[in-house]
Amino acid sequence: MQLEHLIFIGGILHFGILFASALTPNVLDWRRELTKLDPLSRQLVWVHGAFIVLVIVAFGALSVAYAPELAGGAALARAVCAFIALFWAARLGVQFFVFDARPKLTTPLLRIGYRALTFVFAYLAVVFAMAAATSCRTPP
Repeated sequence: MQLEHLIFIGGILHFGILFASALTPNVLDWRRELTKLDPLSRQLVWVHGAFIVLVIVAFGALSVAYAPELAGGAALARAVCAFIALFWAARLGVQFFVFDARPKLTTPLLRIGYRALTFVFAYLAVVFAMAAATSCRTPP
């Protein structure tokens, strides 16, 4: 499969991540849990979450709309792909070494969803790292 197609699929997967993240406040019972925080801390959680959503929307939109350019190997494309790869590699690291989601994975569907997200994070890190490592092609 061509890198362009892998990037396009990655763009679609970004929107799938957004679907999963929309479920997070209910699964983690943020309405109740965040009431324990002072108002500023509670607002920070929501604002940071909103900014992360915007970043993921941008990653998805760029990947879907500009997959050929991102796969083309130009310097800017490689830089964007490197940033996306680093973002998802860091998120994957958090998944493995920081979060302990086991207490919240109380149903088979939640366990499957968590594993699926882990796979998606790894896919995005690898595909965009491959695109970042692709040098600019010059016509023959």
